[in-house]
Amino acid sequence: MKYVIGVMRPPFLPLAVVCVFLGMSVAIWTDGDINIWYAVLCFVGGILAHGGVNAFNEYEDVKSGLDMKTTRTPSSGGSGTLIPVPSKVKIALWTGIATAVICTAIGIFFYTIHGWPILLLGLIGLLIIVVYTPWLNKIPALCLVSPGIGFGTLMVNGTYFALTGHFSWAALLASFVPFFLVSNLLLLNQFPDADVDKEFGRKHYPILIGRKASAVIFTLFVVGSYLTLILAVLLGFAPLWTLLGLVTLVFAIPAVRGALKNAEDLPKLLPSLGQNVLLNLITPLLMGIGFLIGK
Repeated sequence: MKYVIGVMRPPFLPLAVVCVFLGMSVAIWTDGDINIWYAVLCFVGGILAHGGVNAFNEYEDVKSGLDMKTTRTPSSGGSGTLIPVPSKVKIALWTGIATAVICTAIGIFFYTIHGWPILLLGLIGLLIIVVYTPWLNKIPALCLVSPGIGFGTLMVNGTYFALTGHFSWAALLASFVPFFLVSNLLLLNQFPDADVDKEFGRKHYPILIGRKASAVIFTLFVVGSYLTLILAVLLGFAPLWTLLGLVTLVFAIPAVRGALKNAEDLPKLLPSLGQNVLLNLITPLLMGIGFLIGK
């Protein structure tokens, strides 16, 4: 079990929790009461989906030998669970398969309740889980946005639909915040791994255009996340209280400064990686709290 849990990377799973929480909070704000057991299933599905993509990533990176050459940081480089025992790499594969099966079962359950749209979201999510490491990492644009699509577009809107049976502009606009932030999370985490990733055939933006140019993309995505939040409030698709999310500017500003200044100086970049993690976790959490308070 320690290998199963390890390859799912528990320290990173709170990201799925806060994204599901954001979708749930929007549902409560727009529709009032929700089915608590449906909400529990959404949290289970979100956590397992995140754990599954982590497990598949661990499988590919250990099998290829990439994890043996990567310099691990608290935010990147894999969990290190299987490095001492690479012979157990199939545990990661079967963990990914098992979590995908359970997520599929949850999706089928919500299909029986609300109909086909939830299956479409689930199929796209399942596709991202399976192909992210072996294929999407070789296509820079898709590598950049697929994490944001998974955690923002699919997880937030999927949770909202599972709890309400319909979609809304409020959920869509709210989902753009984690879309930008989570895309950025993976982007910045690729900076320390770029040289090794290139050796193993990957092709993301820090490899294609360099770290300094990628830091500009990182900055634009941070700006995009806050502009989306402000726009949602101005258009009436989010309550004023969701501007609590702006509090995380205390993490965003130094993260951006650090990325722009230290893109090529990886030891000095480490604080920005940590600030970026906090930005991803706390912003959706505060927004969700804002939706609940503003109900």
